Amino acid sequence: MPTMLNNLLDAVRAIGVGNINHAALYRYRKAWAEARWADPTHPRRGLDLWYAFRRHLTRDHPAWPAHWQSPGPVQAIDYTPRGALLTAEHATIEIVFFAADLVRVRVLPRTQHPAPEPLPYAIAKPLEEWPAPPLETIEGDSAFSLRSEALTVGVQLDSAQVFFADPAGHLLRVDVDTAWGRKGALRQRTSLAEGERLFGLGERATPGNRRGRKHILWNVDPAGYTNDDDPIDLNIPVYVTIGKHSSSLVFYENPYYAEFDLGETVPNVADHRFAGGELRYYFAAGPVPTLLERYTELTGRHDLPPLWMLGYQQCRWSYVPAARVRKLAQDFREHDVPCDAIYLDIDYMEGFRCFTWDRERFPDLPRLAADLREQGIKLITIIDPGIKKDPAYGVYRSGVAGGHFCKLPDGKVFHAPVWPGLSAFPDFTDPEARAWWGEQYRPLVEAGIAGFWNDMNEPSAFASGGDKTLPGPVRHSLEGRGGDHREAHNLYGMQMVRATREGLLRLRPDARPVVITRAGWAGVQRHSLSWTGDNESTWASLRLSVPLVLGLGLSGLGFTGPDTGGFIGEADGELFTRWVQLATFMPLFRAHTVINTPDQEPWSYGEPYLSINRRFIQLRYELLPYLYTAVWQLTTRGWPVVRPLWWHDQENAALWDVDDAFLCGDALLVAPVGEPGVTAREVTLPAGAWYDFWTNHVGVGASLCARPYPAPLETIPLFVRAGTVLPLGEIGPSVEQRPDKFLRLHVYPLTEDGEAVSWLYEDAGEGFGAQRVSRFVMRRAGDRFEIIWERDGDYHPPYEHIALTLNGLPRMPQAVLADGKPYRPVSGDPVLHTALVGLPPFEKLEIVL
Repeated sequence: MPTMLNNLLDAVRAIGVGNINHAALYRYRKAWAEARWADPTHPRRGLDLWYAFRRHLTRDHPAWPAHWQSPGPVQAIDYTPRGALLTAEHATIEIVFFAADLVRVRVLPRTQHPAPEPLPYAIAKPLEEWPAPPLETIEGDSAFSLRSEALTVGVQLDSAQVFFADPAGHLLRVDVDTAWGRKGALRQRTSLAEGERLFGLGERATPGNRRGRKHILWNVDPAGYTNDDDPIDLNIPVYVTIGKHSSSLVFYENPYYAEFDLGETVPNVADHRFAGGELRYYFAAGPVPTLLERYTELTGRHDLPPLWMLGYQQCRWSYVPAARVRKLAQDFREHDVPCDAIYLDIDYMEGFRCFTWDRERFPDLPRLAADLREQGIKLITIIDPGIKKDPAYGVYRSGVAGGHFCKLPDGKVFHAPVWPGLSAFPDFTDPEARAWWGEQYRPLVEAGIAGFWNDMNEPSAFASGGDKTLPGPVRHSLEGRGGDHREAHNLYGMQMVRATREGLLRLRPDARPVVITRAGWAGVQRHSLSWTGDNESTWASLRLSVPLVLGLGLSGLGFTGPDTGGFIGEADGELFTRWVQLATFMPLFRAHTVINTPDQEPWSYGEPYLSINRRFIQLRYELLPYLYTAVWQLTTRGWPVVRPLWWHDQENAALWDVDDAFLCGDALLVAPVGEPGVTAREVTLPAGAWYDFWTNHVGVGASLCARPYPAPLETIPLFVRAGTVLPLGEIGPSVEQRPDKFLRLHVYPLTEDGEAVSWLYEDAGEGFGAQRVSRFVMRRAGDRFEIIWERDGDYHPPYEHIALTLNGLPRMPQAVLADGKPYRPVSGDPVLHTALVGLPPFEKLEIVL
C-alpha cells in the first residue's frame, strides 16, 4: 500500500492537479466530439447525440460489419504495360509490377462510394521511377497469370482471388477472400502455410514470430509496456514471411485503424481488417535481405546520422538544473566512461512550453551547450507536439494566427490535455504547418542544441481511460485533400518528424539532422531514428528488447534501440550491466529512467558494475568503424544493423524462433544474458565457422557451442564470422576526441579454402562531403591466404598506420607480406592465438601460416 500511494503521489506531482482534472474529463469530451461529428456535414443533436455519446464512451475502435461484399467473378481483363486491370462483378482489381519481384494490387469496390486514394506518405520511389519488367501472360479456363522472371501473379476467374507463386511453382500466398462492408471497412483473408513464420509489423511487445496472435495497428502511448501489450507506439503494416521453400513480404498502404489476426482464430489463415481507406498492398518475393532492399527502395531509407550518434548517450527525466548537467558531464570524464550526448527531458522547458527553456534552471543554455561541446558532448532536447493553450505564448499565438492547428469540423481549434495542460496540436499533414513547425526550432538550434527527440507523437493525450488520442472527427489537411484523424492518426508522428527534419535542414544545411521519434508509420525511416518507447526496468523488458528491435528492423526502421536499464521502475546493478552489454551492439545506445527514481548511470551501482560497464562502453567505441559501416549498409541497402540469426541462413528452421540472440552487422553474433544470476547460456550458431571474440577459439555449430556457453557477469557470448576483416578504432572520451593515428584491422581467417568479403565505410562523420568505401576480399588456399584491399571514393582518412591483428592462428605465421614487402609480427599471444603486425595501408596482404 505505501508503494501504491507513493506511485500515485509521483503521478500527481508529475502531471499536476489541473491536468489530473483535465484527464478525468477528457474521455467524455472525446466521446462527445466523436458522437457529434461522426458525419461532419450533419452533426448529431438531441437524443441521437446522447445515444451515440454512450456508444462512443464504451467503444474505442470501430465494430466490424456482420456482412461483407466480395468482388465476384471476373468479367473482363484489360492488359497494361505493367500488368492488368480486371473488371469483376462488384469490383475493379489492378495488378501492377513495379519490378520483376515487386507487385502492387488494388481492389476498388464498385458497390460503395470510393475511398479517397491514399496519399503517398509511405512511398519514396513512385511507379514512374521503376523500369517496367518484361512480363509473360498465361491464360487458362479457370485462371490467368502474369509472370516475370521472379514472380507469378494469378487470378482465379470465378472468384477474383489473387495468388502468388515463385518461379519453381511454389505457392507463396493466396488471397482467400477480399471483401468490404459498411462505413468503408475492408477485409482480406490470406493463406498461411504450415510452419511459416511472420516477422515485422513495426514495434510489438511480442515474440519475434507474429503468427498465432491478433495485432492491432493503431499507435498508442501505453505509458509503460510489458510482454504481450498490444498495440504500442509505432505500428507498420508490413511483414516478412519465411517458410520451407521461400520468403516474401507484404505491405498494406493503408494508415487506418487495422487488426491483423495472423492465425490466432483460424490457424492457417491471416485475417487483415481496416476501418477505412483503400485495399492496396505490395507483394515481394525473394531472400529476406533482398526483400528489405526492395521495401526500403519503395518506402525510403535512413539518412546517415552523424558518427557521434553511435556513441553512448545518457538521459533521465530530468537532468536539471544546468549545474547538474555540468556535473554529469564531469562524472563521465572522472569515471573514464565515454559519452557523446546528454538529453534534456521536459523539465528544461518553461512550464512545458515547447521551444522555450526555463531561464532560472538554464540561465545560459547556449553557454552550457558550447561548454559541453568542447568536451565532446552534445545536448539533445525533447519536443512534444502539444502546444500550450496560452495567448501570451508566441508559438501558440502564431499557430492559431496561421491556422496551423487541428480543428473540429466547426472550425474551432481542438485542445487536449498533455504536459502543459490544455494544448493544441499542429496539423502536420499541412505543408504550411510543417514549414511553420520547422521554423520554431530556430532558437534551440541557435542555442547549440545538436538533436531533437520528438515524443508523445502518437499523438498522445492525458485521459483516465479509453483511446488516449485526438477524436476521430478532428480535421486534417492531408495535403489539401481533406480528411480526419481516423486517417491521419497513424501518420501523425511520421509527419511530425518530417516537419522537424525539414526544418533542421533549412536551419543547419551543412549538418546531418538528428531526429528521434517514438511513433511513426511506413516510411518514417526517411525522416527519423527511433527508440522503443517507455519500457520497464525488468528482466522481462530486457529480454523483449531483442524482438522489439528485430521487428522494427524488418519493418524498415533499422536505427533504433531500447532505453538501457529500463525507463519505468528501478534497475539494480546486475540488470543495468546486462542491459549495457546488450545495448553495446544496438544502433541507439541510450540509458534512460523515469522521474523520482535513482540515477541509472554507468557508475551508479559501484563496483564491479562500473568496471564492466566501462569496458563494454569502451568496446562500443572500438567498434565504431564496424558499426558505422553497418549503418552505411542500412542507408544504402535497407539492411538493419540488428539482424535475426537466420538472416543469411533462412532455411535453418532451428533459427527462426530465436529471440534471445542476434547478428550485429555482417560479422558479429551477440548472445546477451536475460536472467538474473545466470553465468552460462545456450547458443545456436548459424551455418559456417565462428570465432569466440574473447578467446579466439573457432568452430562450427555444436563443436563450439555444444554445452551452455560461459557468460559470467563480466561478459556475454560474442562471436565473429570466419573470413571477417573487422575494423576497429581507438577509445576516447567521445567520438570526436578519439585518437586517429591507427586503424586496427582484426583478421579472422577462413577455416577452409574459399573467399569472403568485408566492408569499411569512412567519411568525416558529419556533413555531406567526401566518402570512401573499402572492400576487403579474403582468399584462402591451404596454409596461404591473402587480403585484397579495394578502395573507392575521395575521402582521405586521418590514420597513416595499420595495426593488424591475426586471430585464431594455430601457430605464428611464417611470413606476412604487404604489397610484396615482408613484415615481422611485433608481438603475439599464444593463449589468444594472435599475432600483431604494424604496417602501412596496403593493397595486397599475403600471409603464410
